Amino acid sequence: MSRLLGGTLERVCKAVLLLCLLHFLVAVILYFDVYAQHLAFFSRFSARGPARALHPAASSSTNCSRPNATAPSSGLPEVPSVRPGPTVPVLPPCPDSPPGLVGRLLIEFTSPMPLERVQRENPGVLLGGRYTPPDCTPAQTVAVIIPFRHREHHLRYWLHYLHPILRRQRLRYGIYVINQHGEDTFNRAKLLNVGFLEALKEDAAYDCFIFSDVDLVPMDDRNLYRCGDQPRHFAIAMDKFGFRLPYAGYFGGVSGLSKAQFLRINGFPNEYWGWGGEDDDIFNRLSVPILRISLTGMKISRPDIRIGRYRMIKHDRDKHNEPNPQRFTKIQNTKLTMKRDGIGSVRYQVLEVSRQPLFTNITVDIGRPPSWPPRG
Repeated sequence: MSRLLGGTLERVCKAVLLLCLLHFLVAVILYFDVYAQHLAFFSRFSARGPARALHPAASSSTNCSRPNATAPSSGLPEVPSVRPGPTVPVLPPCPDSPPGLVGRLLIEFTSPMPLERVQRENPGVLLGGRYTPPDCTPAQTVAVIIPFRHREHHLRYWLHYLHPILRRQRLRYGIYVINQHGEDTFNRAKLLNVGFLEALKEDAAYDCFIFSDVDLVPMDDRNLYRCGDQPRHFAIAMDKFGFRLPYAGYFGGVSGLSKAQFLRINGFPNEYWGWGGEDDDIFNRLSVPILRISLTGMKISRPDIRIGRYRMIKHDRDKHNEPNPQRFTKIQNTKLTMKRDGIGSVRYQVLEVSRQPLFTNITVDIGRPPSWPPRG
């Protein structure tokens, strides 16, 4: 009996122990489940709390999906977004000695020269006779000024030869034909003053001015149409003079001055009507002393005589361009007249500006010459 009771008691104790163990396991599982839920809750709270403190606007419930919804201001100035634009390539400076120069050229004026052919030969030249090298940045912007009247035949040859030369010289340039209106006496120097002013009206960047007769073509492309520290005389060896300088003070044909040099001598004279004298007056403006002080401190520069060779298109003297009977008297008085007669006193009226494919034509009325006293 006692043995039966002891066995029953033992089984009851094991059952109770098993129930206690099962209760303990259930309690442990519930404990870890509750702990995990609290941990997730506090983790979300700690992640959102600092964001609200640093960026209060981020907790706003503004609905920015609406077309006119506006986000609340943070109190800081808004910085507009900048979209990067297209990258502009930086070109190197054009070389002082362009590599594509040919040197001595064969110049002839017998082949027909229609403007359509010249235009096809120079596809890079823009309307108005403007050109910029595509592969480098020139140091200067050059305006080539041509005094003109009734020389269309000469102009076609000039454009045919000069555009390729100037492009090989890597120049940024424009061609301006200054056409004197009417049939009054021709005035070359006054037309050059007009060209200087009108070119600057079109492009204030011009800082070098080449003044060229329409019947002169260089025979060597190493004769660079640029401006330097001193005024430049390019046409020093023409075929009409036996490829020699006719006299030391000759400054005719083709010359070049920077904008500053041109203004320092008050430009060119306006009172030389007819042929001759104006070139010598310009030479005097550049070199004569006034009041014992050198006028400008400038000295005319010239290329080597083997490079400064030019061919002239043969022609008869133009009508209404007879020799100026007063030219010798005027040349002697340059130092007395240059301050009042020049770029500051030029008067003219522009009648038409026509931008052609290879040049800009500017037709002007420059007035009439004064009546000269009869020669006796």
